[in-house]
Amino acid sequence: MDVRRVGGGRIGAARRALTAGALPLPMRITNGLAMVSLVLSSCDLLRLFSFRERPLRFPLGGREFATVVCQLASVVYLLSLFAHPEAPASDDGQDGSRRAPAAVLPAEPASMHGGMEADDEEIVAAVVSGALPSHHLESRLGDCRRAARLRREALRRGTGRGVEGLPFEGMDYEAILGQCCEMPVGYVQLPVGVAGPLLLDGREYHVPMATTEGCLVASVNRGCRAIAASGGAVSVLLRDAMSRAPVVKLPSAKRAAELKAFAEAPANFESLSSVFNRSSRFGRLQDIRCALAGRNLYMRFTCITGDAMGMNMVSKGVENVLGYLQNDFPDMDVISVSGNYCSDKKLTAVNWIEGRGKSVVCEATIKGDVVQKVLKTTVEKLVELNIIKNLAGSAVAGALGGFNAHASNIVTALFIATGQDPAQNVESSQCITMLETVNDGDDLHISVTMPSIEVGTIGGGTCLASQAACLNLLGVKGSNHGSPGANAKRLATIVAGSVLAGELSLLAALAAGQLVKSHIKYNRSSKDIAKAAS
Repeated sequence: MDVRRVGGGRIGAARRALTAGALPLPMRITNGLAMVSLVLSSCDLLRLFSFRERPLRFPLGGREFATVVCQLASVVYLLSLFAHPEAPASDDGQDGSRRAPAAVLPAEPASMHGGMEADDEEIVAAVVSGALPSHHLESRLGDCRRAARLRREALRRGTGRGVEGLPFEGMDYEAILGQCCEMPVGYVQLPVGVAGPLLLDGREYHVPMATTEGCLVASVNRGCRAIAASGGAVSVLLRDAMSRAPVVKLPSAKRAAELKAFAEAPANFESLSSVFNRSSRFGRLQDIRCALAGRNLYMRFTCITGDAMGMNMVSKGVENVLGYLQNDFPDMDVISVSGNYCSDKKLTAVNWIEGRGKSVVCEATIKGDVVQKVLKTTVEKLVELNIIKNLAGSAVAGALGGFNAHASNIVTALFIATGQDPAQNVESSQCITMLETVNDGDDLHISVTMPSIEVGTIGGGTCLASQAACLNLLGVKGSNHGSPGANAKRLATIVAGSVLAGELSLLAALAAGQLVKSHIKYNRSSKDIAKAAS
């Protein structure tokens, strides 16, 4: 195995001695001694050569022999300083104290990258020393895969810690440039399970879920089975409106109120929407609602965004409108394009009430015999549990949009699998779950209302091969050219339908007292594959 020595400090541009780790003295002292020895021996040899009465001749005497040996040893030592560019850093610190011995790390297999070339070595050393910023590698090399490989090696040498367990091969580093991630060094593996089929709006979907929580996919799968056995679920898209809310400051509260009235006036909407819509073929302004805090004005713009999640789209439109407004309000000071009234990646009442992204309701009627045979409980127990846990319990906790059992579990697993922004599960998981008896108490009606599902089928992580494959499995990959926005809307309903299945199954497990038993079964490693799968 190839073994490389990594110094305790940075590897500078200056060349260091290969044998520095074995010297008994700090390196700068040994270098000094070598220089002194070279100078003294050179002077002595010159004196001997110029001594006419007793010129230097062979065989050499004791003094002459010692002088020549010192001369040769000094020259050989000093030449070695320039002979090994990959030598470790000096063991002596800035204060002359001895540092800990350099750590010896196994190099990553050369087969991973075909070996390090000479120019690669120079680039890695420059990154480690700080002479070349890591984020400049892609633009300098013009090769994203090579840039990631060299950054990975620089990280290993600079930290003294290997990343052998972090996969490198199998990622399209060109695809993530300027889209998904900066300064990549590899990728993290997550298992993807498939629940279903989920019978939703007359179609069957096999739902991909990326998760490390045992029992989650199995639970959603059971919920899907109960829904399918009862005729399926139905979804309704209530609204499609991504939002962005800049904050501006005016000289006085009165002046801010005047701008508020101008922005919200129906007579001005056509001109403002015309300016907003210039930013995109698909972005169309729907509404502007404002809130005032002193002389600060928060303007919440909402628009449709086609099949994209749409944050960049709405932000561009907002910038256009702000520039236009400054013609009539030159005293307006733009503080930020986002004033947190949007509200992105935060649990807020405005998203819960007004919605953000796609607002969806999904419902199903579960037959009484299915509740007993598949879910192993009764309709009455489920209704009572939902009232006491999801409604009353969440109210006691002071929940804001958290009137559910575990909506965020399903939302996050689906988001990761399909290339959505995982951080947006905060508002996308806002959900209220309702259960009630129907058909004279024989059957169960269940619904989930989710006002802020933020998804897209183009842009961001949807371009990655694995995530694109999961979108393709659901039949919503890419943009819908025949009906722009249709794929993103359908994905939002699939998210809500999957949450419906997950809520139904978890509540049933709680009502039947099977939650702990199920998690022990699926969350504990078992060598008996047949037993674990049964």
